[in-house]
Amino acid sequence: MSMPRMRISAFFLFIVIAVVLSISPFAFAEEEVVTGFDAVVDAQFGVLVGYLYAVTFVDVLFFTEEYTLPLAVGWLVVGSLFFTLRMGFINIRAFRHAFACVRGKYHDPNDVGETSHFQALTTALSATVGLGNIAGVAIAISIGGPGATFWMIVAGFLGMTAKFTECTLAQMYRTIRPDGRVMGGPMAYLSRGLAEKGWGRTGKVLAILFCILCIGGSFGGGNAFQVSQSFGSIKQAFPEAADYSWVYGLIMVVLVGTVIIGGIKRIAQVTQSIVPTMCGLYVLACLWIILTHISAVPAAFGAIIMGAFSPEAGLGGLIGVLVVGFQRAAFSNEAGIGSAAIAHSTAKTKYPVREGIVALLEPFIDTIVVCTMTALVIVITGVYNSPETADLVANKEGAALTGVAFSTVISWFPIFLSISVVLFAYSTMIAWSYYGERCWSYLFGDGSALVYRILFLVFVFLGSITSATNILDFSDLLILSMAFPNLIGLYFLHGKVRESLRLYMLKLRSGEFEKESQH
Repeated sequence: MSMPRMRISAFFLFIVIAVVLSISPFAFAEEEVVTGFDAVVDAQFGVLVGYLYAVTFVDVLFFTEEYTLPLAVGWLVVGSLFFTLRMGFINIRAFRHAFACVRGKYHDPNDVGETSHFQALTTALSATVGLGNIAGVAIAISIGGPGATFWMIVAGFLGMTAKFTECTLAQMYRTIRPDGRVMGGPMAYLSRGLAEKGWGRTGKVLAILFCILCIGGSFGGGNAFQVSQSFGSIKQAFPEAADYSWVYGLIMVVLVGTVIIGGIKRIAQVTQSIVPTMCGLYVLACLWIILTHISAVPAAFGAIIMGAFSPEAGLGGLIGVLVVGFQRAAFSNEAGIGSAAIAHSTAKTKYPVREGIVALLEPFIDTIVVCTMTALVIVITGVYNSPETADLVANKEGAALTGVAFSTVISWFPIFLSISVVLFAYSTMIAWSYYGERCWSYLFGDGSALVYRILFLVFVFLGSITSATNILDFSDLLILSMAFPNLIGLYFLHGKVRESLRLYMLKLRSGEFEKESQH
């Protein structure tokens, strides 16, 4: 498929979506009159949410009437388990080496790329460490109990290898544009990698599908949703700000715009400062709560372990806790989604496997460290089963539930949490702007990147003044759906990664890299 034909195909798909939105006869109930911009747009997207949800979350395994395994979650978990086994538990074998790479031990500034290993890692982390770590964990525990935490950790452990595989492939198939910018990620290895297998047309179609899903997800889940939720947290801490959503929107437009206009190098510079600070402050706050409740820690870990394997709950309860934990982890660390591969493709390295090894730290930091900290706070304070928070649990208001947990220790901690939420949202937005821009440029050319950036900033402002939940649900489903084309590519191309990993580990054990770093 030639580049002009690919762009025409992508444009045609966008037109089809727009037509569906404009003529859908099912958007409104007959007796309901929908007025106002928010309500009209929300109702129209509600139709697409229903269609996409029906496909993405179709139940493929029925354990009990109450607990089933959604297709998207099963697709991600099975893939992560498969790659963990095929790569010989590289998430354990190369764990120490990954930290050495991040510290810059093997960094060569003359290598081709746009960012360092550390910058690529923090850029990708800025997209994954966010509201899912605060709200998602609380929701998981409120639904599945403390035992869901255990399965979130297991899912994060398995996701480390899925992340390694996709980010290694992103390095293998990246291309350097004439202006020095990198084009890499699932769209690169789906199109070029599958073409090597003789499935060039299929690879192009999957690449286009991935890009469309990523662009849509970046506007909503990676942008408008972040603004909306972070402003909600601000309102909770400062009620007087409720009438100034548009001011908050303009401030975020300026803050985001000054970063994303500069491209990946500017984004990397910002995230390498924000992400360590953001994660560090949040973890310190969690540790403070844990230390002030140190006598309750053994019981909390006991509840997590017992809840994961509770014989009293029976098979249905066990499967229910497992599914909830795996599902929330999949949303949190995005392993297998393919988004992080776009950031890691920009790293300076002559060994693609090395960047994949750096990338496997993401699910560890995101899920095993940050999510576990949140879970311990929720379990120790007991807010997940407290009568006073029953409404929050029923309405799945995870961020508010975490805020209540923080307030049980120090009254002003919810204000600190609100600041953390804003930082999480901001870092997520600037990272997802790059993901969406690279996909946009793949479809329409680098010359159109400015158009995407302007559209992205428009959605920043819209996220502050609208409350169209269906738009946000739709974009979240688009992000999760990115796993379908992405994992197809990983399954067909993982053999090349496995062989490169074997050769890399031989060189590592022989001390060849040590000699290189001394020159």
